[in-house]
Amino acid sequence: MPVVNRIADYADEMKAWRQHLHSIPELALDLPKTAAFVKEQLLAMGVDELHEGIATSGMVAIINGRGPGQTMGLRADMDALPIMEETGKDYASGHAGNMHACGHDGHTTMLLGAAKYLAETRNFAGRVALIFQPAEETIGGARIMVEEGVIERFDIAEVYALHTAPGFPTGQFVTTPGPIMAAVDEFHIHIKGLGGHGALPHETRDPVVAACGIAQAIQTIVSRNHFALDDLVVSVTQIHTGSADNIVPETAYINGTVRTFDKGVQAMVMRRLEAIVAGQAQAYDVTAELNYEVGYPATVNTPSKAERAIDVAREIAGEAMAIGDCERQMGAEDFSFFLEARPGAYLFLGQGEGPSVHHPKFDFNDDIAPIGASFFARMVERLQPVG
Repeated sequence: MPVVNRIADYADEMKAWRQHLHSIPELALDLPKTAAFVKEQLLAMGVDELHEGIATSGMVAIINGRGPGQTMGLRADMDALPIMEETGKDYASGHAGNMHACGHDGHTTMLLGAAKYLAETRNFAGRVALIFQPAEETIGGARIMVEEGVIERFDIAEVYALHTAPGFPTGQFVTTPGPIMAAVDEFHIHIKGLGGHGALPHETRDPVVAACGIAQAIQTIVSRNHFALDDLVVSVTQIHTGSADNIVPETAYINGTVRTFDKGVQAMVMRRLEAIVAGQAQAYDVTAELNYEVGYPATVNTPSKAERAIDVAREIAGEAMAIGDCERQMGAEDFSFFLEARPGAYLFLGQGEGPSVHHPKFDFNDDIAPIGASFFARMVERLQPVG
């Protein structure tokens, strides 16, 4: 079946919600205006419980169905990015330097649309826990919410989320069983040599040459240290050093990202980075310190839950517009922490052609908000039927 008729009736209201949220982008855990707006809407809808202050500005709203049953978790992220907006929209960011460039304003809107429908109709058993999460883009608000006990506190049995997907056909749902997004780590390498005059390099221990050697050697991790069919990305993304053409600097800095799906591959990368940094430092007669920071784990869908989710998506969008075996992506997502705690699935929802996420001209496509809200609502009704 197509978009739920009652939710289609909310389309203009949802568009207004989304564009207001777009105009007030906030970062990380500090989302006072965003959280206040979401709270206002949820209370007006008549949710049964509203729990605030989780992971600072996150909240969980509870809607009770008709009769006993499990609690399904539905999650939307609320935070924005530190990007100067270039859309030229009349609802563009009013917070200079902040922008909803990843569609979280749309994610929040879709979950609010589902909340309005579910609170009105309550055509399901058990409960639904609507999770509004901060800090997906930064420190992992999902991790904080899980550590603060939202799963146990609200007895959540399974959990689902949507993410907008530019470049996919408008209204197309896409997911896959098992891993769908990679784990993301980062590394920082601080090199210390001995500076001096550029005309007298023999009197220095040059950190520039050492940084080049380390960066080159890091490339061999992918090309020579791992099985070619195991997905792996190791990218050096920053090298900073020097101040003038006639000065050999004292220090250099290297930064990069690691994307993996397998913990064994991740461990191998960590070992090789340690060996490369130590060995290259000795070879160039400098000192070098590696700081490896483990970030979000891989986002891994529970196969049976992904299959059920794509079945519901087919009801909403049609057979051709619901793809259940997409290729996994090397991007990362902190919804992984929820999926480590409970079974569930993460899906993408196509929003058509246009600038990609994290681009200063990106804008969420309001036409897909009723589609996403319908998916959330039907997930609850189909998986937790009355009687």
